[in-house]
Amino acid sequence: MTSPNQNSSRIDFGLILIILMMFVVSVVAIYSAQTTGQYGSSNFVLKQTIYYIIGMVIIFIVIRFDSDQLSAMSWYLYGFGLLLLVALIFAPAGIAPVRNGAKAWFVLGPISVQPSEFVKVFLILTLSRVMVIHHQNNPVKTIQSDFMLLIKLGIVTLIPLLFVIKEDLGTSLVFIAILLGMIFVSGITWKILVPLFGSATAFIVGIFYLVLYHPMVLEKYLGVKQYQFGRIYSWLDPYSYESSTGFHLTRSLLAIGSGQTAGKGFGTREVYLPESHTDFIFSIIGEEFGFIGASIVVSLFFLLVYHLTKLSLNTKTPYYSYMCAGVIAMITFHVFQNVGMTIGLLPITGIPLPFISYGGSSLMGAMFAMGLIFSITYNERRYMFSSND
Repeated sequence: MTSPNQNSSRIDFGLILIILMMFVVSVVAIYSAQTTGQYGSSNFVLKQTIYYIIGMVIIFIVIRFDSDQLSAMSWYLYGFGLLLLVALIFAPAGIAPVRNGAKAWFVLGPISVQPSEFVKVFLILTLSRVMVIHHQNNPVKTIQSDFMLLIKLGIVTLIPLLFVIKEDLGTSLVFIAILLGMIFVSGITWKILVPLFGSATAFIVGIFYLVLYHPMVLEKYLGVKQYQFGRIYSWLDPYSYESSTGFHLTRSLLAIGSGQTAGKGFGTREVYLPESHTDFIFSIIGEEFGFIGASIVVSLFFLLVYHLTKLSLNTKTPYYSYMCAGVIAMITFHVFQNVGMTIGLLPITGIPLPFISYGGSSLMGAMFAMGLIFSITYNERRYMFSSND
């Protein structure tokens, strides 16, 4: 039998501590956001706490699946995610209403679910399986085999991307970030990657050129919506659009700037900012706790990414290593984009701050991803002690 000490060693207590610190930051910031009265009697702190409890249950379930089981389930989860995205398109407005110009949520009474938040994790699992199987079938690397792997990864990512790109630009960018992060660790030769990333850079520059000077081309051929252009314009010159699409950014800049070094103190907000409990939660932290408080929050994410990177490098299972890389890419992009948009470095895309922003679907997706990470230590340690079971 496995001793209690061996059982406890299978739990990643360092990761638990990081998540608990994230929880404290989240409820403190959300509590402050809802004290302005703009949300009526809604108790977002209580709801966020419930979401965290549900998230811990998800972790408790996912942690018990080892790499072989996760790999075997990956295509089924991927297919289930695609079915949800297809159903979202054809669902009536009563079940899938349009919010902020996007049809991205199922709404069933008080329950609101955004399928794309879970599809991100399903994509990570599936891409990891594709890479493992490819390397098993191609023990001798060639440019041709690497190119085939690149095509496989691209196709697997492109399919769900096509379903969300017209409705949710932010999620689309997360899918691309996950793909690029996993390509980076896939072992594909730099003879392919250098031209690939160079072409991607040129493509992004070209898109910005079209947005600025020929937006009708994107609207006609790619289906990009007018409100999405407004986000780019208001990012480049927010004060010219202060009464419309630039309102959130100008208020966010004012809030964070007014916090200065140490902030105004907990509960002493002065800058009105809509949706401050979700996408702009970092602005609340910056105003009330200043540069010091904001730096502590960013440092927490650095600590999380460092912890995940160590696990990725130490694991002996290739599937876990790839899976870690995908989760790191997802979280890193989320943080970089969310913090960047609140301080004006990046366009506003509606991406929440992981573990901090209020939201059931985003938190459930993040906790699902953490369950995958917990399963690494849990199951690899189990194999170490399996002879005593």
